[in-house]
Amino acid sequence: MNKKMSYTWHLRTLMAERGHFATSDLVPLLAERGVHLSREQVYRLVTTTPQRLSLDVFAALCDILDVDPSDLIEITTANVSVTKPTGTAEAGHAPPVRRTTIRRPTGT
Repeated sequence: MNKKMSYTWHLRTLMAERGHFATSDLVPLLAERGVHLSREQVYRLVTTTPQRLSLDVFAALCDILDVDPSDLIEITTANVSVTKPTGTAEAGHAPPVRRTTIRRPTGT
């Protein structure tokens, strides 16, 4: 059994619950906490799940929204079974062997 890790990013829903409906609302709030991101970066942060995230940005978001880190990111694990080949299936037939023939020029 292998474990598959996944996570859900709740930034957009937490912003809506607190009355922040525009992504640009976060830009000045982040700047107050020493995090300087462009409007485009904040838009991507809100609308997509980030693959990498600075701890400074993460801490600032938790402070702005007054939430714990576990409220912002929900981590889930699932057991995934690994199927391995058993060798019991019928093997296909091997292609016929092709032998090379040497053709020598005939002397005239």
